[in-house]
Amino acid sequence: MRVYGLPAMSVVAPPDPAALFHLAGPLSARKIVVAMSGGVDSSVVAALAARSGAETIGITLQLYDYGAATGRKGACCAGDDIRDARAVADRLGIAHYVFDHESAFREEVVERFADEYLAGRTPIPCIRCNMGPKFTDLLRMARELGADCLATGHYVRRIDGAAGPELHRALDPARDQSYFLYGTTEEQMDFLRFPLGGLPKPQVRAIAEAEGLRVAAKPDSQDICFVPDGDYARVVRAVRPQGVSPGEIVHAETGAVLGTHKGIIHFTVGQRRGIEIGGQPEPLYVTGIDADTRQVLVGPRRMLAVGSALITQTNRIGPLPDAAAATPLTAKVRSLARPVPILLEGPLGDDAQAVIRFAQPEYGVAPGQAAVLYAGDRVIGGGWIESTRPPA
Repeated sequence: MRVYGLPAMSVVAPPDPAALFHLAGPLSARKIVVAMSGGVDSSVVAALAARSGAETIGITLQLYDYGAATGRKGACCAGDDIRDARAVADRLGIAHYVFDHESAFREEVVERFADEYLAGRTPIPCIRCNMGPKFTDLLRMARELGADCLATGHYVRRIDGAAGPELHRALDPARDQSYFLYGTTEEQMDFLRFPLGGLPKPQVRAIAEAEGLRVAAKPDSQDICFVPDGDYARVVRAVRPQGVSPGEIVHAETGAVLGTHKGIIHFTVGQRRGIEIGGQPEPLYVTGIDADTRQVLVGPRRMLAVGSALITQTNRIGPLPDAAAATPLTAKVRSLARPVPILLEGPLGDDAQAVIRFAQPEYGVAPGQAAVLYAGDRVIGGGWIESTRPPA
């Protein structure tokens, strides 16, 4: 087994391939399909799969190339990244296929993203992408290729539990991506593998460098792939130009009209910057958006406090904790937020709806976001936030 050195760290060997990919029997008799986005993480997964002795195939979905919508070509799953994925596959000596999914991605992710903004909601397109084009279509392709599993570069852990595979947070909380994968089904979990969930990012880059991969020093993606500059409004205008209209900025407590805006697509609940209303005794935050009247409601921070949230279209991964075990439940309502204690009321899974009650008031919770539920480090599921209520 080759050994990889870590800059300013001790020398670390990668895990045993059999444990890494959770495949029984000799790996030389197995076939692993790797979802390759062109970044360092998925490239290292491909390298680990290839070095395990399994037949390895890389698949890249071309999801978009919207020069007009994004102002830039060549980001995740498009342009330069596809070329990087192909170069890595050539370096590793594995087969690599690119499939055009631009039409499905535009309809299921980009257009829904724009429609959510126009409805005054806060969309999370990365979750939609994982629930749609990425996992659904990639899993189908991998099975058609006769693969034993589909491996991705996500920083989460797949752990075999008593009731089947479980989804757990990555060991490195700064890299954890479990928030974006709560919609993974139990059937998908049987087939998916996440080899990087137990590795620190410096080790991943060290592996890429040792393998001579051109992406070893490639920066991590920081933005939504089709919004590389963070200008969400520009993408919405390009996709739904007919839906951008001005309106009023209204104080949520007094009902006073404080000013006007150029479109609700420029605002999300919890936002402070960009309101551009002065002369108020307290800083103003966006507390609500009325898509029908095109009103942006603003008020002091205390008005953002949320005591409970209704979540819909829920998904469950594995069994709920036994009440006798007294495992506390927590929830994340934003990808970068820390999990906070909650009570769950109602069923979880099968697209049912439920209510989560926060132990302490939570701030900046907005319809359209996802609420992801945990029992310890295990993801038990989640759903889309449909509405919120203030603390009692």
